[in-house]
This record gives sequence, structure tokens and C-alpha cells, in this order.
Amino acid sequence: MDIIKDLAIINSNVFKKSIKGFKNNWVIIFTGFAYTILNLVLFSLVNFLFKGVLSILAGFVAAIITSSLISNYLYLLYNIIKYDRISLENFKDGFKYFIWKVYGIFFIAWVVGFLLDIIGNAIRLPYHTFNLIVSILVLIIFNPLPEIIYQKSYSPWESVISSFEFMKENWFNWLLPNALFTFLIYKFSGRIITNMFVTHLSFNFDLSARGILIYLLGQVLFSFIMIYRGFLFEILSSSTRRKRFYMRKFYD
Repeated sequence: MDIIKDLAIINSNVFKKSIKGFKNNWVIIFTGFAYTILNLVLFSLVNFLFKGVLSILAGFVAAIITSSLISNYLYLLYNIIKYDRISLENFKDGFKYFIWKVYGIFFIAWVVGFLLDIIGNAIRLPYHTFNLIVSILVLIIFNPLPEIIYQKSYSPWESVISSFEFMKENWFNWLLPNALFTFLIYKFSGRIITNMFVTHLSFNFDLSARGILIYLLGQVLFSFIMIYRGFLFEILSSSTRRKRFYMRKFYD
């Protein structure tokens, strides 16, 4: 019973904060369009410039670009959660603010993926089955990694370990709202988000009035969810159920 009461109190408080945070920073819904354009331009440029012998560098450059875009979005969320405001200056600074932390986590993921491929081949489990199991576990265990990156001053490896520890302590309070978010995004857009570092819903360049409206509403939903996750993580990572029970004023 205490678990349910704790869940209700937390999410009531987070919902109020998220409404205020989204209302004061609604411009974040337009970043999705900016990221879509930047992705198209930058990756087209990479494919054009890195040909032949230079193609060996394309993967490295692509990872840097992806890390930079993710860094930008996480920095905007950081400013919303911590200061309740974002600015053009934040957008300009964000491309480099968390870039190496994000890149470091990608590198760890690459190394672990390489080792898991060896293990998968050794146990002779069908590749698709093994890959599905690993993907689901990663999505669950490391789901709060984006919030850890921009709310905690950890190294990439410490961030990975912290995600595991956080989920061990807060799996119920974290997974239940996020399962609901996944369902809402799916019902609205037809997509199941399996990338924990997604920064926006894809813009399919449907320039009809309906297409643009659906895209904007999707971005509104997605942006609100990411702000909600930020406030939810802030509360869960800085308190325990016992502390919340005895210090209700924590939520004021």
C-alpha cells in the first residue's frame, strides 16, 4: 500500500512541475525539426567527404555528430530541470556540453556489444533471439542514462553503473510511468521508441496541414515526457521511500 501511495505522491508532484516546466519552455518542441535538418545535412556531408580510404573515419565522425546532437538536447533539458529556462545561448552551447560523456557511453556500448557478439556465437543462440533479449535488458536497465548524464557529474563508466544501481532501487516508480509513456507514444505515432537516446520524433516531411499538425502534437507529447522524466529522476535519485514518507514537505 505504501508503494502505491508513494507512486501517487511522486507523480502528482512531478506532473505539476512538468506542466510548469513545459509551459515556460514550450519552444523545445521545435528542436526536433532542427535536429532532423541537422542530421540530413551533416550526414550527407560526411558521406560526401569521407570516401575511399577516408571512409574508415566516417564511423568515428558520425558518432561525434550523433553525440553532439544528443548533448545539445540533454543540455536543454538540464536547463529546464535546474533553472526552468532555455535560451538560444543554451542551444549553441549544448552541442559540446555533454559530448564526450555521451561519446564515452557509446564507446562502452560498442565494446560490450562486441563482447556480447562473441558470447552469442559461443552459446549458439539464434542471433535475432539473442539480440532481442539483450536489447530489452539494455532498454530496461539503462533507461535512465540520459537523465544521469545531465543531472549527475559522473564519468561515462560511473554513469553506466549508476543506472544499474538506480534501477535496482527505483524500478517500480521509474518503469511504470515510462511504460505508460511508451504506450502513449505508440498510440499517437505508431512507433515504439527503443533508443534511450532519442531526441525527437521523426519528421516524415509530410507537408500537408494534417501531417504538420500530427508532427507538432507528437513533439509536444514527446517534449512533455522528457521533461517529466527529468523531474521524476530528480526526485527519485535524491531521496528514498522512507525519506519521502517522513518528509512530505520535500514535495512542496
